[in-house]
Amino acid sequence: MAFVTRFAPSPTGPLHLGHAYSALLAHGMAQAADGTFLLRIEDIDRGRCRPEWEAQIYEDLGWLGLTWPLPVMRQSDRLASYSAALDALWAQGLVYACTCTRRDIEAAMSAPQEGAAPQFGPDGMIYPGTCRATPNGPRMGEVLRLNTASALESVGHLNFLETGPRYAGHIALANKDLLASIGDIVIARRDMATSYHLSVVLDDAAQSITHVVRGEDLFEATAIHVLLQRLLGLPTPDYHHHGLIRDDQGKRLAKRDDARALSKYRAEGYSPADIRGMVGL
Repeated sequence: MAFVTRFAPSPTGPLHLGHAYSALLAHGMAQAADGTFLLRIEDIDRGRCRPEWEAQIYEDLGWLGLTWPLPVMRQSDRLASYSAALDALWAQGLVYACTCTRRDIEAAMSAPQEGAAPQFGPDGMIYPGTCRATPNGPRMGEVLRLNTASALESVGHLNFLETGPRYAGHIALANKDLLASIGDIVIARRDMATSYHLSVVLDDAAQSITHVVRGEDLFEATAIHVLLQRLLGLPTPDYHHHGLIRDDQGKRLAKRDDARALSKYRAEGYSPADIRGMVGL
C-alpha cells in the first residue's frame, strides 16, 4: 500500500515550532516510505482565516525545505462535498438540528444531576441531548449534531491502527464507552456549514490519505473520526499521534505564541537545520 500523508494547517495565524515539528515529521515519514506528502489548507473558519496567513504557510514550509504536489486542496472549495455527506446522514436519521447556545449547554450541565460533575470530551462539555427529541424539519443551515446512540447502533466494532509512540497498537473502541465519552458532537456549524470532524474525514478520503500524522492532543478525537468514516463508507487510515512541542512552562504552543513563530526565527537568522534541532529532529 502506498504511503500518503498530509499536513493540514489553518490560515488563522503564523506557523510555530509545533507546526514545524508535525510537518517535518510527516514529510520525513513520507520520504522514508517512498510515499507522498500532501498539503491541505483547512480554511472553513472564514471569520478567522486570512489570505496573508495562507501565503505565509507556503513561505514557511518552503523555507523548511518541504515540497508537495500541486494543486493544494482547500476546504473552502469543498463545501458541496460536505453538504452531500450531511444530506446522507440526515436522510438516515442520524443527525438533528440543535438550537442550544453555549450558555444553554453550560446551564444544563451545571444543573444538579445526582451530584455528578460535568463530563468533557474532545469538543468540550458533552452535550446533554436537549434537542435530540425535537422533530426535524427540512435541513437548513442550522447547527447539526450527530445522534451518537443511533449512529453506534448502525455500525459494528470500531478500531484503528495507531503507530505513535504513546498509544502504539491496534486500538479497539468500545461502543458503550464512546457514547459517554464523546456525546452528540456538532458536525455542522451555522457559520461554516460543516465542522472540523466532518471535513477532515471527507478530505482524508478524497486525498486517499493512508497515514494521518498529527499531535497527540487529537488522539481522543480519533474515535469520532473512525465512527464518521464507518457511517459514510470511508476507509480508515492508520494514525500516528506524535508528542507536542511545549513552552518553558510545559504548555503546548498555540498560534498566539508569536515568539515561536517560524517567520520570526527566519528573520532572526535561524536556519532550517536550527529549527530541526530545536524540535528534536
